[in-house]
Amino acid sequence: MKAPIKGLRWYIVGMLCLATSLNYLDRQTLSVLAGTIKEQLHISTMQYSYITSSFLISYTIMYAVSGRVVDWLGSRKSFMVFVSGWSIANVLHAFARTTLQFSFFRFLLGATEPANFPAGIKAVTEWFPMRERALAVGIFNSGTAIGSTLAAPIVAWCALTWDWRSAFVVGGVLGGIWVIAWAFVYQIPRNHPRISPEELKLIEGDDASQAVQPKSAPILSILSTREAWGCILARFFTDPLSYLFIFWIPLFLQQERGFDLKAIGMYGWIPYVVMTIGNILGGAIPNYLVRHGWTLNRARKTMMLIASILMPTSFILITRVHSPAWAIVFISVAMFCHALWANITLPAEVFEKHVVGSVTGFGGAVGSLVSAASMLLIGQTVAVKSFTPIFIIYSALPITAFILVCILIKELGHIRKIPA
Repeated sequence: MKAPIKGLRWYIVGMLCLATSLNYLDRQTLSVLAGTIKEQLHISTMQYSYITSSFLISYTIMYAVSGRVVDWLGSRKSFMVFVSGWSIANVLHAFARTTLQFSFFRFLLGATEPANFPAGIKAVTEWFPMRERALAVGIFNSGTAIGSTLAAPIVAWCALTWDWRSAFVVGGVLGGIWVIAWAFVYQIPRNHPRISPEELKLIEGDDASQAVQPKSAPILSILSTREAWGCILARFFTDPLSYLFIFWIPLFLQQERGFDLKAIGMYGWIPYVVMTIGNILGGAIPNYLVRHGWTLNRARKTMMLIASILMPTSFILITRVHSPAWAIVFISVAMFCHALWANITLPAEVFEKHVVGSVTGFGGAVGSLVSAASMLLIGQTVAVKSFTPIFIIYSALPITAFILVCILIKELGHIRKIPA
C-alpha cells in the first residue's frame, strides 16, 4: 500500500488549474494571432466577430448540456472526454484557410471547452470543505488568467519561430498529455488510494452526509429556486466582461494603442498575470476573513462590492489615456477586479454537490448566450467607432450583478437542498 500524500486536495486543485490554463491557452491562441491571421487571410473585423460568435454559440448550448453530463458522468470521466475533444478541435484550427473553416473549427472548440467549468466546480465540491471552496475555486479559476498569460508569449514565439499554425498544434498536444496524467491521478476522495484518513475527515467533516450523492436533480426543481437564478443572472451580467478580456483586449492594443505581434508577446501577458492574482485573492481574502470571524456571506459580498466599484473607474480611465503603458495598467486593474468578483464560485457556496454541475452549466450557458450577442455588438461598434462605447457600457455590469446576488442569494455559505 502506498503512503498517503499530505495535502492531496491541493495537488488535485493544481491539476484543475492546469486544465483551465490549457483551456484558455487554446481559446486565446486565436485572439493573440487575430491581427496576423486577419492580414494573411484577408479577414475583416466583422468576419472576425463571426468567428468568435460561432465559438460562443456552441459554447452556450454545450455549457448547459455539459453541466448535466458532468453530474451524470462525474468529474473524472468528464475531464477525460472533454479535454480530449477540445485538444483535437484546437489542432484542427491549423488547417483553416477561410472564415467559414475557422468558424466551423471554432464551433467545435466551443462545443467541448465549457465542460471544464462545471466539472472543475464539481471536483472542488468533492475535494474541499465549504470554508476552503472559494480559495480552491480561485486557484482552479486562476487557470483562465494563467492560460491567457502564457498564450501571448508562447503563441507569439511559435508564430515568429515557425508559423501561426504551429501554435494551435502545440496547445492540442499539451492537452493530450494532461488527459493521460489525469487518468492516473484523479479519484473521488473516498476512493483515492493516497488520501490520509485525516484529510478525508476534513473534506467530509462539514457535509459528511453528502459523501454519497445521487447523480443530479430534476431541472425544474433546480430552476424553481431563487438561489439558482442568482447564480445564473450573476453570469448573465459578468460573463460578457470575461469574453471582452479574452477575445478583444489583444486586438484593442493592436488597433488603438499601436501594438504589433512582437509587442503583444512582450507586454500582452501583463494584464493576465494581474488577473491570476485577482483570482487567487478572490478566494484567499474571504478565506482569511472567515478564519478571523467573518461569515462567508459577509466576506464574499464585501469583495464583490469593492470589485464592482473599482471596475467602472478603470474602464473610464482606459478610454481617457492614450499611452500604451497606462492602457496596460488600467486594463490590468479592470481584469483584477473582475477576477476578484469570483462569479463562478457561487454555485459551490449555495448548492449541494449533486447539482453544482447543473447550476454552473445553466449559468454558463446564459452567460455565453448574452456574450455571443455582445461579440457582434463589439464587432459592429469597433468597426464604425472605437472601443470607447464598449468600455462605458460594460462598466455598469458588475454592480448590476452584485445587486441581483444580494436580492436572490441572501446568504452565501448556507446550502440550499434540492431533492433528487
